[in-house]
Amino acid sequence: MAVIKIENVVASTSLGTELDLQAIVLALDGAEYDPEQFPGLIYRLKEPKTATLLFRSGKAVCTGGKSLEQVEIAISKVVKKIEAAGIVIKTTPKIEVQNIVASSDLGAKINLNSIAISLGLEKVEYEPEQFPGLVYRLDSPKVVVLLFGSGKLVCTGARKPEDVEIAVDKITQELKAAGLLA
Repeated sequence: MAVIKIENVVASTSLGTELDLQAIVLALDGAEYDPEQFPGLIYRLKEPKTATLLFRSGKAVCTGGKSLEQVEIAISKVVKKIEAAGIVIKTTPKIEVQNIVASSDLGAKINLNSIAISLGLEKVEYEPEQFPGLVYRLDSPKVVVLLFGSGKLVCTGARKPEDVEIAVDKITQELKAAGLLA
């Protein structure tokens, strides 16, 4: 089994109430809010190293976590800081993962031209003049994997870590079956 490293977890939640972003930007040290540039307030934490986007609607998006646990910790810290500023949060945020980006290494160099032909042109995009990686779209799990000639890969679109494991395993098996990976 290849070693898989989660690089980024993007998750969203609702705080169940409209937010006064002007009040929050004054209460949260280091928060950024420039509605002319972006409609959300940006609040970065050092530990875990994440950025949370807060919107007037009460929606929040957390990005930068390396695990679901880090995202939960980050959102919990942000909620506590908002509540400490006197803003009432009525509900316990239900966190929903939107995207997991992970990387892995197949452990050997691979020939992307041969792989493009082998995996079938309907699921593959490979234009080396445009981008050095091969884009492979899997149906199950519904993820996109970028394969590079070095054997390294990036998986995006997963909703749970198991999706990444299944995708990497599936690609490894397909490439071995086609004689394209030792």
